[in-house]
Amino acid sequence: MKFHELNHVALHVEDVEQSCEFYERVLQLEKIPRPAFAFPGAWYKLGEVQELHLIGQRDKPVSSGSRGNHYALLVDSMDEWEAYFAENGFPYEPRRTRPDGAYQIYVSDPDGHSIELCTAAGVATK
Repeated sequence: MKFHELNHVALHVEDVEQSCEFYERVLQLEKIPRPAFAFPGAWYKLGEVQELHLIGQRDKPVSSGSRGNHYALLVDSMDEWEAYFAENGFPYEPRRTRPDGAYQIYVSDPDGHSIELCTAAGVATK
């Protein structure tokens, strides 16, 4: 028995429309078809095969942060993402360098879910 991959990340959100606006406009994610569940939500493509599933009707507080619950997206160019956020006035935590030489920045969605954008390890030391 083995795991093949991380299939999806699911986030409980209060306002699906507002969350969709963030994930499409700020993070530029591609919306993908979602089965006809009996509750509101939306699905997005993360990379080649992974997905983000938004589940509506959140009514409990979110506990998330850079040193707590979060998920990370590997990016191709930290410089481009930082410039994009700055040019568009999207708030983000400034770049940090992890001990393994990866760069990372953090953004938060409308519900307060923390999302890390990171490079591969060693990029900062090249």
